[in-house]
Amino acid sequence: MRLIARFAIDNYENFEVIDVYDTKIDRDILDKKNPKIPTLSKQYPSAIWMERKMSDEFGIEIEGAFDNRPLVKQERFPKYIYPLRKDFTKKKIDFGVFQEYKYEEISGDSVFVVPVGPIHAGIIEPGHFQFSQAGERILHLEVRHFYKYRGIEKMCEDKHILDIRKIVERISGNESIAYQIAYFDILSKASGLEIPKSLKQKYAILLELERIAHHLTDLGFIPNDAGFGSALSFMSKLSEDTRKILKTLTNHRFGFGAIKEKVNFDYEVLNQFLEKLQKEVEWFEDWIIDIPSLWDRFDTTGGLSQEKAIKYGVVGVGARASGIKLDRRYNDFYKEFGYEMQLGKKGEVGDRFMVRIKEVLNSIKMIKNLQTNENEKIEFKNFKDGEYMSFAESSIGELFMYIKIKDEKVERFYVRDPSHINWQAFHTTIYKDIIADFPLINKSFDLSYAGNDL
Repeated sequence: MRLIARFAIDNYENFEVIDVYDTKIDRDILDKKNPKIPTLSKQYPSAIWMERKMSDEFGIEIEGAFDNRPLVKQERFPKYIYPLRKDFTKKKIDFGVFQEYKYEEISGDSVFVVPVGPIHAGIIEPGHFQFSQAGERILHLEVRHFYKYRGIEKMCEDKHILDIRKIVERISGNESIAYQIAYFDILSKASGLEIPKSLKQKYAILLELERIAHHLTDLGFIPNDAGFGSALSFMSKLSEDTRKILKTLTNHRFGFGAIKEKVNFDYEVLNQFLEKLQKEVEWFEDWIIDIPSLWDRFDTTGGLSQEKAIKYGVVGVGARASGIKLDRRYNDFYKEFGYEMQLGKKGEVGDRFMVRIKEVLNSIKMIKNLQTNENEKIEFKNFKDGEYMSFAESSIGELFMYIKIKDEKVERFYVRDPSHINWQAFHTTIYKDIIADFPLINKSFDLSYAGNDL
């Protein structure tokens, strides 16, 4: 059984903790005067960030957890303010007393610490990586994020369900369309209206274009971080060309506002692009495969065994590269249009690289098959009170979204980005490697900071 999400809700008279698994949903009601709940982290390691986040945002004590440090709250965040409680209504808070964050470090003779971030030399979002080193060898890595915490869950509260669209589509740029699809699925369920199949096909085209754009960027950066900059130059052009096509089709290079009640495409422009892209990607694959020095770096580096990937609940390319058959597109709808699951064997950098190439080529095939001349539309209205959940397979992996609606307003908004799971497994992939391999391994996962730091 796989843990998908663990999160809390303030029901005014009590707290409710919801545990979402792939086969069931569990609920626990907690007394608000003394909210406590046993940890799930001993069985599901990925629960620890979910629990620390819950503790920071609601003041819920996690019993038996191996890590009770603050997660969302940085060093000067006021200790007794819980931003997701219903009685928290402040627009601004003052700094609290500085509380040192105790990093997990290894000590001993000839062991030293290398801090990287949260401010980086390149164009990158804020994230901190704390290495314990013995020479070049990595002994331990702690990943610390949430410098980008924007209060998105609180921001959506009490807004009309239709008024959060612009917030949802801007949570994470690389996954904007995936977020919009998950959101529209909830609108469909809450209104009792089925999204027409032809419209779903057009949504899927956009989702695959988003996947292509993200994968192409990664396919350039992975060889670049192994010292082969020509690959980055080549793939950056193709990725930019994909963004231009997205802008042509949606009026925005990241597809903001792309998923809507009615969608029309110029397939001629799209197909001309796809024909050229397929040839370029196939040529790129042959080019990279024939460079032994790259594969000396790709192979045996950043390995994530299938056993470990299952233990940490890893999703997306990270899971499939380790041989795990996990993809929210693995259904009759996508199979009808040519979906084929791409799997690796050892979960190394090389596996994640090749899975991405194969997924780009499969996405091109699906986009061609998904095209339709039907122009069906949908109009959402009259949303029913209740709890609604949805999934989408973003370019990073399984995206989970939950919205509780009351009087057509958002009572609780929660998303679990695939990065929130995969970041927690990331540190396990580096212990046989040296610190110079860290950028290469990191880029082979290419996880979201913004999607993680809600």
